[in-house]
Amino acid sequence: MEALVPILTQIITGILGGQAVGAVLQQVAMSQLTKIISGAVGGVAGGTLLGSVLGGAAGADPAAGGALGGLLSNALGGAGGGAVLTGIAGAVMKAMNK
Repeated sequence: MEALVPILTQIITGILGGQAVGAVLQQVAMSQLTKIISGAVGGVAGGTLLGSVLGGAAGADPAAGGALGGLLSNALGGAGGGAVLTGIAGAVMKAMNK
């Protein structure tokens, strides 16, 4: 169960980040499913990347960040990754529709 919490956090915050970018970029004809999938995939990728950069350093004390530090980095990385990937997918879809 402990292994699923970071992934679920990244997926949920990635979807939220993707929805936020999708709402801002309303001129792009993206379906809801596209925003959800790109947000979830970007959330997992961004959360994993940020977690490895911030918390996965060799020799780092795992107790220093605590559970909240890991959860917070997963949430921020997930939201950022979901927003970035959804923005990229929206730009690609816009370019393809021209």
